[in-house]
Order: sequence, then C-alpha cells, then structure tokens
Amino acid sequence: MEVSKMNPKENKRNLWNDVNYNEYQRHVTISAISSSTESTKEVDNKIVYMEDLEKRKQVYGICGECNEPGTGQYWCQPCNAKRFKDNFKNWTSGNKYIDEFIQQSQLNAVHYSRYLEWIPFENFKDITYITKGGFGKIYSAEWPEGYIYFWDIKNQNWKKCGSKVALKSLDNSSCISTEFLNEIRSHLQIYVWDVIPCFGITQDPDTKNYMMVLMYCEYGNLRNYFLNKESDYYLKIENLKGIASGLLDIHNAGKVHKDLHSGNILFNYIPYISDLGMCQPANNEEQSAKKEGVYGVLPYMAPEVLRGYQYTKASDIYSFGIIMNEYISEETPYNNIPHNSALTIKICKGLRPNIFKYTPKLLADLITKCWDAKAENRPTAEELYQTLSKLHSHKYDISSQANEYDDKIKLNRTSEKRSKNIQTHPQAIYTSRLLNFKNLPEPVNSDVAKTALHSECLDCQLDELDLDEINQDEENNTE
Repeated sequence: MEVSKMNPKENKRNLWNDVNYNEYQRHVTISAISSSTESTKEVDNKIVYMEDLEKRKQVYGICGECNEPGTGQYWCQPCNAKRFKDNFKNWTSGNKYIDEFIQQSQLNAVHYSRYLEWIPFENFKDITYITKGGFGKIYSAEWPEGYIYFWDIKNQNWKKCGSKVALKSLDNSSCISTEFLNEIRSHLQIYVWDVIPCFGITQDPDTKNYMMVLMYCEYGNLRNYFLNKESDYYLKIENLKGIASGLLDIHNAGKVHKDLHSGNILFNYIPYISDLGMCQPANNEEQSAKKEGVYGVLPYMAPEVLRGYQYTKASDIYSFGIIMNEYISEETPYNNIPHNSALTIKICKGLRPNIFKYTPKLLADLITKCWDAKAENRPTAEELYQTLSKLHSHKYDISSQANEYDDKIKLNRTSEKRSKNIQTHPQAIYTSRLLNFKNLPEPVNSDVAKTALHSECLDCQLDELDLDEINQDEENNTE
C-alpha cells in the first residue's frame, strides 16, 4: 500500500517501549470498561486508558515524530491516521459503505490490530479451500505483502508482516449491508488477544461474495486439536483459561457471542475465539427469517435459547461449559443421536453430555455449574476466568487427581470405546443452522444428572428408557 510520506524531520529516532504483555495490554482502551461488573483485577491492571498520558508514556513510550505518548506498541494514532488519510485516494473497494467503514477504522486505530484494509483479491496467493461453515466457505491463502505492523520512523515507511491467512466468504453477500458491517465493527470493539484478529475485507471476483481476511490457525478447531494433538490436564486448563479470557473480553465489551461451540475455538499454538457474529446470513431475506428462529449448533445451545429466548451472557457460559467438558472428556457432545426436537426435549429435562469419570472434582463441579438449567446459577465470565486461573496456579494441590486423569484419558484415546465416540450419527449436525422448536418444557436440572456427578461413572448418556421417552415426547411436540 503506497502512502504519502510525512514531511522529513531531523533526528528521527525510535522512542517506543517494548510492552510486557503479562503486565499491560498492547494498546490503550478508550471506553471505561473498568466499570463493568465483569472486569477482574487481573484484567483491569493491564488496561491503559487513552486519557492517562503518563501511563501511556511509561508503557508504550513516545512517538519520535510528534513527541506524544503512544497509543499502543509502536503506534501513534494521530500520526498514523494522517498517513492513512493521505492514502485514501489510492484505493477503493467499489462500495462506498465498505470504503467509509475501513477509512473510519484506520482513522481511529490505536494499534495495528485495530485497523482494517481493503485487500484486492489478486494480492493473495495459493488459495486453498478448507471447509464449508453454516453460512459460507473457508479458504487458506498466502498474503505475501501482509498487514501493517508499525511505521518505521527512521526509514519513513510502513513495516509489514507477510502471513498465511484464512479467507471466510459469506454466502449471498455481493450486496453487502450495513448490518453486516456492524458485525465486523464488533470485532474492532473487543480487545484482541484471545480473539481471532481480522485484517480486512476482500471480494471473490467470481462469486462477488465478500470475504473476511482473518488470522490463519494452523491446528484448526478445538475438535481437530484434541483428536490430533495430545494435551495433559494442566495444558488443557491453561488453554481453557485463555478461552475464558477471550469470552471475558467479549462480555466486557458489552457483547454476546451467540454461537460459541468447539468449531469456533481455533488453535494456533494458543486458543482463539472466532466468529463474532460475522458468519450470520448477509442478505436481508435470511435476516428476516432469523427472527422466526434462532441460529446455533444445538448441543451447545442453552435450554432457554432453544425455547426461543434471546442469547445472553449466561447462555454463552452454558456453551462454554459444553466446550469445556468436550475438551476434558475428548468426546463430542451427543454424537450418537439425531440433533432434533427430541434431543431438545431431553436437554430441557436435564440431559447433559458425559463427564469423564476421572475429571478432578473441582473442574467437574465447574462444568456442571456452567450448564445449570437456571441461567442465574451459572458463573460469570469473570468467575470462570478466576476459577480456571486458580485451578492452574494450584496445580500441586491436586497433582494426584491430575496424574490419574492423564493416565486414564491416554488409555481412553486408544480404546474401542474411543473409536466409537469419534463416529457420529448421520443426523448429528455441528454447523450453525436455523432452529425453531415449539412447546418445549421448562428447563430443569435432572436429578439423574445431579447424582451422576458424584457417582463413579459420571455418565448421562441416553439409555433405552430415555429413547422411548424421547420418542413419546416428540410425538407430542411440533416444530
């Protein structure tokens, strides 16, 4: 991307500080999220506010051109905004809404992770199809030029980082809407650390569908990760803590994910939350249809959402509980039965997935609390993050339980039972879709599920009586 060069100044030099990510965020925060009821001391201590000039100077250093404190690592928002603005005349997407949207992100960016680019499709190389999601296709591609990392004061040019990226196309998005852009905007309103960064927007020249340009994650989603890469108990707790941190960032920004499942947890050495509502239908007809049901992956959806109530932060926590148990047990939830109205009835009546019987009790209790039928009984994202942090830091207190878990899960990976668990029923669907169930019962916690938590088997699988009851319930239930 060509940019007009600023007027040369004498004695330009780098006055930035390297940021310790364990102590501070990579960039300033503009809104006072410290007032949120879901902020934690650990997270709050990392925040540097825009108005705190001394703290900014201490953490990020000084811009070598305007001598003002930085707004992020190696970043000066006022100076870089001028450079971006001078370059507006050199590019266009052909769509004024997209142009204005990207321009605003560049003018307001306090760090390289806060701006977007319009990236011509021909800038990508080796484009390879990966998979199809609920509302579009995913590709990988090489982006040799890469994203802007910082302004090189000494050489007066942008420093860029070439990378492999994921291109997410959106079906029926050739006529893009402001609603779609609002979904991307939510990406910029969340502190990006445990959430997949979005670098910009491009357009497929053949289909004319718009595509998100996202960070590529080498190890794929959570399910691929645990099936192909062994992790011990403490690494799993560390990864779950990272996912909880990302969920806390989303909730602190006043957002609800609404589609949290293991397919939206991606791994690139560390876990990232993806799909911040951006994979919703992009055309207006599907938007209207959405009001007559709810989108999601059934096994991860809270019972109140299945009954037609809106997604809330508490429903995200329920989804997190299902994800947490899937990762610990290494079993896909409800993989042996159809994902239909019969399953929703049993979920409302208290059915939950297996809890691996050697799961340390404190973690099993946390999982069960997350998927409580009553939303008000579930922990907040703050409590999740704090509890998982304690479980990770107090590792020696339950070392015998953790060692037993590691031994047993390793045996389970090679057992005949494990091979059966990997197989899925042809009507077990793990992509987002429109669901609309009627006359579902009031959610309750199953007495069987409660006692199972303290039993030896910790197994809530469907037995023959359950299936008979489901079939009877389904006859009385209409979709």
